Amino acid sequence: MTGAMETESLGRRYGKQWALLDCSVSIPSGSVVGLVGPNGAGKTTLLYLVVGLLKPSSGTILVMGDPPALALPRIGFLAQDLPVYPRLTVEQHLRMGGWLNPRWDPDLALGRLEEVGLDPRQRAGTLSGGQRAQISLTMALAKRPDLLVLDEPVASLDPLARREFLQTLMEVVAAQGVTVLLSSHLIGDIERVCDHLILLVSGRVALSGEVEGLLSSHRHLTGPRRDDGRLPATQKIIESSHVDRQSTLLVHTEEPILDPAWTVTPVTLDDLVLAYMRQARDTSARPALEVSR
Repeated sequence: MTGAMETESLGRRYGKQWALLDCSVSIPSGSVVGLVGPNGAGKTTLLYLVVGLLKPSSGTILVMGDPPALALPRIGFLAQDLPVYPRLTVEQHLRMGGWLNPRWDPDLALGRLEEVGLDPRQRAGTLSGGQRAQISLTMALAKRPDLLVLDEPVASLDPLARREFLQTLMEVVAAQGVTVLLSSHLIGDIERVCDHLILLVSGRVALSGEVEGLLSSHRHLTGPRRDDGRLPATQKIIESSHVDRQSTLLVHTEEPILDPAWTVTPVTLDDLVLAYMRQARDTSARPALEVSR
């Protein structure tokens, strides 16, 4: 399957500082991908490279088989600050979208306004944060993109507006088959809507793969205290903690845990992301683990 986005050893440098380094990831077409990581991890830099607002300092990036500049008509982008023009009406925003985008679908745009209950005559500056988010999403979707890139789109929204925004997003994905790359700090939202995950830490890929596969290949082990080095080679320790008589481990393995001394429990996406963030923070090498399904 042709990837919606492919990067190979992608890097971006600002002066002497690398914001993104040796980033090699693939986004399958039709997937919904969560991009997570701490502040300063390189998430926005990667998104700006995807939509052509930045150029690589090293490596390559292809979006739907083309350089980002050539793929731009097929990309919808929603920036973190949900940009709207306060003095323009909702209808004027849509008219502007039609002027700027050759693939603009006016029927889709007007239909979405009716669905979310927005008055086309109302000025954007008088709308709530959730309503402004819906305008921005409508404009991105009416462009009829093949790839929709969202940079923290719900960060400033209240829980109800956030849930409504994500519900709208998933309905559109189901109806149009668009690929989505969604950056967010909210792991619960990522787990709810995304089927793939990319974790960036300190400008590097710390974890990448299908969410279901990542969760099924990681386990919490609890049992009698045991040195980390005594585990089988097939069980890679991501994180460990020990008290006098007990060890608790998070391991990555493709094989079943057969040792009866261990109590084996599944991990949540939140467990997984936090463990890899701590591992990357605490080790200087920060090796990337690619887990694919």
